[in-house]
Amino acid sequence: MTVKTHGLASDTAMVMAAGLGRRMRPLTASQPKPMVRVAGKPLIDHALDRIAEAGIARAIVNVHYFADVLEAHLKERASPEIRVSDEREMLLETGGGMVHALPHLPDPFFSLNSDNIWLDGPRDAFRDLSACWDASRMDALLLLVPHQRAINFSGPGDFHMDAGGQLQRRAPGRIAPFIFTGIQIVSHRLLRDAPGGKFSTNVLWDRALGEGRLHGAAFTGQWFEVGTPEAIRPTEDALILG
Repeated sequence: MTVKTHGLASDTAMVMAAGLGRRMRPLTASQPKPMVRVAGKPLIDHALDRIAEAGIARAIVNVHYFADVLEAHLKERASPEIRVSDEREMLLETGGGMVHALPHLPDPFFSLNSDNIWLDGPRDAFRDLSACWDASRMDALLLLVPHQRAINFSGPGDFHMDAGGQLQRRAPGRIAPFIFTGIQIVSHRLLRDAPGGKFSTNVLWDRALGEGRLHGAAFTGQWFEVGTPEAIRPTEDALILG
């Protein structure tokens, strides 16, 4: 059943927080990446604060690396309501993590990375997505940002998007105009017949691409790539100016 509340496509967001944070070393030698502080608070609190501000009722957070540290921190939060998806035994990657958490996830649900930092445009990121969501045509809807709105990002991009929002992957050796922010709406249909164990959501995206059911929505705000220690200071400077 689709849950809609106050212009949102879902009342639940899954926050991906189980990764090893290798690119953020040495800051992740003794703590999980979601606990690395940016602008005075842990990365995961940036994401959870935006979830709460948008009016999303609950967050499902997966844990693996330094799971006890992250779980103890999450218990200190009053909102949103948080449920932990435990991956201590095996890191399941993005796709496997969603499948593992599926009993706690409505149809559809938001998904975002725990290191997401962004400044909203006229409308918040979750409502940007929700305004474009159409379950009859989409298995997943990805929030995309053009290069000029992607701070600290220096890669070639991820997707091309047509006027109807349908996506095509960047060809090898080429540049694509849109970057995936890590924020998306996911339907249970995307997760049907999923592989067992650990696997990337890319496996399911490829199937949806072939069926014309992977779509994108352009973000109206600014998004920050915070993947390495070197990206922290420029992000903090931009947040102050923002």
